Formats: sequence, structure tokens, C-alpha cells
Amino acid sequence: MSKLKIADKEFDSRLIVGSARFPDPETMRRALNASGTEIVTVALRRANLERDGGEDILSYLDGDNYFILPNTAGCYTAKEAVLTAQLGREALDTNWVKLEVIGDDETLFPDVAELLKAAEQLIMEDFVVLPYANDDPITCKKLAEMGCAAVMPLGAPIGSGMGIRNPYNLQIIREQVDVPVIVDAGVGTASDAAIAMELGMDAVLMNSAISQARHPVKMAQAMKLAIEAGRLAFEAGRMPRRLYANASSPMEGRIEVANTDE
Repeated sequence: MSKLKIADKEFDSRLIVGSARFPDPETMRRALNASGTEIVTVALRRANLERDGGEDILSYLDGDNYFILPNTAGCYTAKEAVLTAQLGREALDTNWVKLEVIGDDETLFPDVAELLKAAEQLIMEDFVVLPYANDDPITCKKLAEMGCAAVMPLGAPIGSGMGIRNPYNLQIIREQVDVPVIVDAGVGTASDAAIAMELGMDAVLMNSAISQARHPVKMAQAMKLAIEAGRLAFEAGRMPRRLYANASSPMEGRIEVANTDE
């Protein structure tokens, strides 16, 4: 399977996993390991960046060699998101950020105007920006053209587990942007992840689908296999769809059987 390349980094795994809402830290670590992921997202507003002895999700990830991708979850304005990203860069020594600017508490859809404003400012400050966006080709194209390292359209609302609701928009986005397209949010089970990859998406980011499963470690392994299968199927190229049957055995060269009826 080909590597995932984002900005100047390459990754073997095309599965990105969030670190929130697991039953306990040990389950989180086992699930992350089973998923084969190399990139783990951490919400900056929920992390203990001071490492002062309080509950600290980052301490559980130390030594596991994951690439930590801080995100601005919980931010509702461009100003909040930019400040959160700046704090994360200082505390974690990384200029990468998964940019989230949410419009409301119920849908958790992005606020497009604030998202574009925050992305533009962070790019000017030399951040590698991966923005969570609506599955809107126009918005994703604007984000890509302004210099975002990837675009991350939602498959369905965050935490809904509804799967890929609009595959056609995702295909349009994939055709219109030159940066990686990463489905972010909405995946509920392994078949959803496989469908996203078969559509030609470069990667899938998920959290609740694994952390909220009855058996997170088993689901993490299922997601790993689904991502690999979906990507390989995309690279292989599926057969064309046909309205009518088409025999798999060739019709030419058949043995002719004489009609003995009299």
C-alpha cells in the first residue's frame, strides 16, 4: 500500500485516531496499538500542557512514538483557535495543528467564515494546517488554495456514527483539490472506513467509532484492516458496474453438445 504524505512527512498508516472518550488510559493505549496508527490527535483545550501532575493524556502517550497532532476542539472563534494553536506550538514544540472552529453545540458543524479566517492567519504564522470542514467542495478548495496541508471534510456529524452520508461531495472534493483529503467525523464501523478509502480518500480520522465501541481494541483492529482493504481496492480499481449479467466464464470455445431429441 502506498504511503500517506502530508506536507513534508510520510506515514505508512492511513488511519488517524483521536485520544478522547476511551473508558480508561490503558484501553486507549491498547486500542491505538491495535489500530496501527502513527498519528494521534490530542485536544489542546483538554490536555494538561503544563505537565503539573494533574490528569494528563499526553503522559500516557509518551514513549509510544506516535506523531502527536494537536487540535483546537472546543474553539468557536478564529481568535480562540489561533491562540490555542499558538499555545500548543509552544508547549509541544510542533507547528502542526488540526484546526477546528465549531459553529454551535448541537451540530458541531464548522463555522466556515471563522475557519477560513483562522486557517489564513495560522498559515501566515508557518503552521501546517489540517482543517476540519464541511463536505463542501467550495470551502475545501478555498482551504487548499490558501495553503492548507490537507483538507478534512466530515463524513457525517461528529460522534454520530452515521457513516458516509454524501459520497458524491467527497468525490468532487477529491477531484478538485491537490492536497490529501482526510475524512474526519461520522465513521461508525469498519465498512464506513472502507467505503471512504474506496472513494479515493487519502486517510480517515476517527475517535468515537473506536473509543465508544463495546470492545475498543477489537474495533481498532477492524478499522486498521478496513482502511488497508479500502485503499488496496481503490488502488486496484474496481470492475465497472453493469445493469445486466455478464458471465465470468467466456462464451467462446464452449463444448457443443448435440441435440439428441428426435
